[in-house]
Amino acid sequence: MALEKLSISWHTDIGEIAPEEWNRLADPLPTPVLDYEWLRRMEASKSVSPRYGWLPCHLAVRRGDTLVAAAALYVKGHSEGEFVWDYVWADVASQLDIAYYPKLIGMSPATPAVGYRFLIAAGEDEAAMTDFMLCAVDAFCEANRLSGAHFLFVDPRWGRLLPASGYLGWYHQSYEWRNTGFATFDDYLASFRKNQRRNIRRERRSLREAGLTITLYTGDEIPDFFPQLMWRYYERTNDQFGPWAAKYLTREFFDERLLDFRRRLLFVAATRADDPDTPIALSMLLTKRDTLIGRYWGTDAYVENLHFDACYYAPIEWAIEKGISRFDPGAGSPHKLRRGFIAVGNYSYHRFRNKRLQEIMETHIGRMNRTEHERIERMNGTVPLKELPADLAPLAGFYSIVR
Repeated sequence: MALEKLSISWHTDIGEIAPEEWNRLADPLPTPVLDYEWLRRMEASKSVSPRYGWLPCHLAVRRGDTLVAAAALYVKGHSEGEFVWDYVWADVASQLDIAYYPKLIGMSPATPAVGYRFLIAAGEDEAAMTDFMLCAVDAFCEANRLSGAHFLFVDPRWGRLLPASGYLGWYHQSYEWRNTGFATFDDYLASFRKNQRRNIRRERRSLREAGLTITLYTGDEIPDFFPQLMWRYYERTNDQFGPWAAKYLTREFFDERLLDFRRRLLFVAATRADDPDTPIALSMLLTKRDTLIGRYWGTDAYVENLHFDACYYAPIEWAIEKGISRFDPGAGSPHKLRRGFIAVGNYSYHRFRNKRLQEIMETHIGRMNRTEHERIERMNGTVPLKELPADLAPLAGFYSIVR
């Protein structure tokens, strides 16, 4: 790779980069949450802004006039909206009288979905380009006195490149449904033990008995008023959780311009027979190729089991019909395990500028990772499937790449 021909620039607004340039790099990826439209909606709606502790600082790499690599990066003044609970390291830093904030974060904001990586054009040397960009990141942190750089919910294959540059891997639990060759929803049910198979049928039947209809909408099928209604339900759901809410998006995020991203959106709507045009509940998911990601949910009225159908069963049924192989339902409670999701590991990678803080993490991270790995195994011991997927530990060599 001809490094001398590369130039870098930093951008506090993703709008400074042309959508077609960014998406030329992002389109080949399996995840939709690094697509230009999704990241742009975050910034244009001010959900991601200095007011809320997020300062976009995207890295662009060009060869001549051509964008050959980019990274979605943000300077953070807190850890909210990251879903990687790094307060333990912030507390250690505080005890050592080391400033933990501000820090540099690489992720899709407020989106705990695995798949973050640097965007690198086809034909480039991925390892060399990653190293070049990490050097730029380190220089940026040094020049701006940031405590370090952190990459969250990392694409596992790209993540293997990071330890060589001194980044420490931290193991975390998330959830995933895997399509192991289901042709129908009944095939999926057949994978459960008898009692839970009966429970799922009962849960779905209870919604029909309550007079509810579940309908799914994608692309041009999505009614124009759904984003505004989704905001109302998103707000109501978060208000119920008080200080434990995850309300990171503004009302403007859910305006009609969200439908610029309709090619990646899936809405699940629950309606009553007396008002079939106005859903009493919505869930909003993202989809790309063979991946489905659960994001937001809300309802106007509590109906028992409605959450399970709108957020899990109906999307799974749709995923089976579409041949989707993987469904990430998002962060949350372990009740997902009873619906056929399994606990899986994901990685964040960290490098602190302060050598003492880096040494402390390096000393303890192996034990922390083993503890998390054991917790995941215990969780999967409660999954009511007849048989767990054979590749339950997709990164069997994880101890060898985590210091």
